[in-house]
Amino acid sequence: MNELEKCLAGKYYDCHDEIFLQYKNNARNLLAQYNALPYDQTEEKRVILQKLCGSIGDNVSIASPFICDYGCNIHIGSNVSVNMNCTFVDCNKIIIGNNVLIASNVQLYTATHPVDIKDRFMPGWYPESKKYFCQTYALPITIGNGCWIGGGVIVLPGVTVGGGSVIGAGSVVTKNIPANCVAVGNPARVIRRINKEFVQ
Repeated sequence: MNELEKCLAGKYYDCHDEIFLQYKNNARNLLAQYNALPYDQTEEKRVILQKLCGSIGDNVSIASPFICDYGCNIHIGSNVSVNMNCTFVDCNKIIIGNNVLIASNVQLYTATHPVDIKDRFMPGWYPESKKYFCQTYALPITIGNGCWIGGGVIVLPGVTVGGGSVIGAGSVVTKNIPANCVAVGNPARVIRRINKEFVQ
């Protein structure tokens, strides 16, 4: 397995491998261009998004500033609105369905580290080495069709938000949320069911 395969499989990987440095450099160059464009230059923005993202549907709006890690792991459906100041840490895949609203300051994090400190450090690492010390892995995030992700929401690695669901502003989503629910809080919990007639 190469480092990219390890990453996408959710295994520990070397985030400083050449392939990821290329992804980061490409994303940062494209983001610099994108975030510098005026609000109404929609055609120019579309061209950059097509180069940045792994795939992107029709009628997609991403407000500036927008930040992502690699870009190429972001897959967005059609009729999607992403408001300003959102951060997508797309070390693994971020899949966003159709007809989705993502409010300002939303953060989608696929990358993470071991909680136990003995596992967090690289095997054989010691402080005097001055080398990178932390083990990293990444898990995909999926936002289903028809979702609305409220302002300031944080979605953690490996989470799926089921189609039609609404995540209340300021929530931290640590586990999967079923379809057609309102979920709020830290950690986010389902408070009621919605969309009885909704068909994905």
